[in-house]
Amino acid sequence: MTDNRQCTVVRTGQYEGVQGGTFGAGISAQSAGAERLCLHRLVMPAGTRGRPHLHEGHESAIFIQCGQVEVWHGQDLAEHVVLRAGDYIHIPANTPHMPVNTGAEDMVCLVARTDPDEQEGVRILELPAWLESRVGPLAVGAG
Repeated sequence: MTDNRQCTVVRTGQYEGVQGGTFGAGISAQSAGAERLCLHRLVMPAGTRGRPHLHEGHESAIFIQCGQVEVWHGQDLAEHVVLRAGDYIHIPANTPHMPVNTGAEDMVCLVARTDPDEQEGVRILELPAWLESRVGPLAVGAG
């Protein structure tokens, strides 16, 4: 039996993620009919951060193309890692996290997620009071 589905080419557009940052709209349920994944490009300007958030029921894999980013993660965002160009990070489903670009240049990364709707499973969290003075302003489009 032959599957009659066709490959889909997506010419990227842009959208502002509720979690912060400007995303290059890539592969998703909406753009390509994806059923189990999405793949987008994120640009986070130097000196900005995203909102603390998690992805309900969906894991993420991120590849840093250029720049650097600090990722605060885990319960109360108590864990911290610095990623540079060429690094990857896996974020398990339901794991709180927040990217912060403390570098001097924009950070650009590819984000793959098991959520084909991309923004559907995003749940915004409160910024822990202890972290407020350690991180910069929200990224463009993060309100």
